[in-house]
Amino acid sequence: TNPHIGNMIQGAKSLNACGADIITIADCPLARARVDSSILAVKLKREANVDVLPHMTCRDRNLNAIKASLLGLHMEGIRNILAVTGDAIPEAERTEIKGVFNFNSYMFIEFINELNHTVFNNNEIFIGGALNINSSNFDIELKRAETKIKKGAKFFLTQPVFGNEAIIELKKIKNTLDTKILGGVLPIVSHRNAIFLNNEIPGIEIPENIIKQFEGYQVIFS
Repeated sequence: TNPHIGNMIQGAKSLNACGADIITIADCPLARARVDSSILAVKLKREANVDVLPHMTCRDRNLNAIKASLLGLHMEGIRNILAVTGDAIPEAERTEIKGVFNFNSYMFIEFINELNHTVFNNNEIFIGGALNINSSNFDIELKRAETKIKKGAKFFLTQPVFGNEAIIELKKIKNTLDTKILGGVLPIVSHRNAIFLNNEIPGIEIPENIIKQFEGYQVIFS
């Protein structure tokens, strides 16, 4: 929530220097307000000279707001978008915060694809979709991905991959879908962090044996 992002810009520069191809930027994860992903993407691209992948959710914007953001991002030279529905607003906050759902991720992808053939013709946005590799019914998740491809998605970013089952599902994706797949990687920094990710973050599932490996382990940041 801190608007002073000097450390993030420096981190982006360091990642770029180490060979990172692109930096992905979440859009208010867990439905909690953070610096706007589109504005942050523009700032990182300008000041860190690195390609960016801003996430955009359907949850907080109507059609006009989404189109305005897309036009602005395109004007700034950003050509990668991850189109997602967005995490649900916590039940305790729904009296104060209301979701805005003009459409879902399918319709969102289709809308960007339409812009690619009209407003952005010959200079298209590369559309990505989310893919939950930890879904309890992964066959349904694969069908959802196939639908997104038909509507214009060109690549998928998965939830973080932990454990053998997720790796098996990742292989299934590669053998089933004719598209680019970016497997999610998220370092665990402590036992407490592992428990929080596993229990509180939708779509993340960490096997118990991996959580136990971090018992008594802490990282001290200098």
